[in-house]
Amino acid sequence: MSVMTRAERGAATKPPREEPAIPQGRSGTAGYWLYLLPGFVLLLVIIVIPLVFNVYLTFTKWRGVREPEFIGLDNWVKIFSDEDFWTSFANSVWMIVAMVVIPTILGLIIAALLFDVVGRKFGGKVGSFLRATYYLPQILPIAVAGIVIGWLFRPGATGAINQMLGVFGIPPYDWLGQMPSALLVLMAVLVWVQIGYPIVVFMAALQRVDPELYEAAELDGANWFQRFGAITLSIIRPEVFVVTLTCTIAALKVFGPVYVITQGGPAGATLVPAYYAYTEFFTKRNVGYGATIATVLTILVVIVSIIFIRVQNSLERKERAGL
Repeated sequence: MSVMTRAERGAATKPPREEPAIPQGRSGTAGYWLYLLPGFVLLLVIIVIPLVFNVYLTFTKWRGVREPEFIGLDNWVKIFSDEDFWTSFANSVWMIVAMVVIPTILGLIIAALLFDVVGRKFGGKVGSFLRATYYLPQILPIAVAGIVIGWLFRPGATGAINQMLGVFGIPPYDWLGQMPSALLVLMAVLVWVQIGYPIVVFMAALQRVDPELYEAAELDGANWFQRFGAITLSIIRPEVFVVTLTCTIAALKVFGPVYVITQGGPAGATLVPAYYAYTEFFTKRNVGYGATIATVLTILVVIVSIIFIRVQNSLERKERAGL
């Protein structure tokens, strides 16, 4: 009768080697990079090459034909003294209010009401229907929305709003041709278009909230606002950061509604960087200066994204540390 040595016993009890879930060939994982190649090609063609060319154009004077003329930092020097440029960025603050602040706050409240109140009393189908209703403006083409808004706020007696005001003896008003009504109308349209996005995201995030938490808080005497602050906000805070970041980026580069509704008027009161760059590119044929405006806007978007991500990571680290 043979006696097993310690090495033999260890070999006998050693668990079998786990095979990888994806079979590995002789080349290891090198073959799988072929599946990423189309994405890299699209990234290179659609993003990287145009971005590099756009940066190059900022150092040139070009009208879109012939060869660009290298002028050094002239476009960058000009942009710091351009009043229209600074006006466009100042107007971006109002775009952020209309596309970030108001939709995020209203989206939080409406999503919490649909989930905590409407969903509990009338069922999930009613809440889902209302959620889809709020999201409807997001899927409407901006051209269609612009036509409707133009019909509503058309100047003179032919506009729908002026016709309704005329019933009460109020004279027609040029809503899109004067300030502050033009900016207020544009902001109202942006809120209407944007509000569906945070509602959908927040309601999806609320699906992971245990309804028993609300019931327990309600039994302890907490009102709706206390439940909203203590439960809702604390659980869906990552989604709040995502919505705030994406909406801020969208507000900084907003173009479609401005182009369709106000075209930057009256007198630049609704001018935004993206539309200003567009006019320099295609209207004035000052391609180099338009590229400079677009590059500054890109740099601003990158800086804002980095700040948001750093703040979110800092808060998550503090939360994990129990601070």
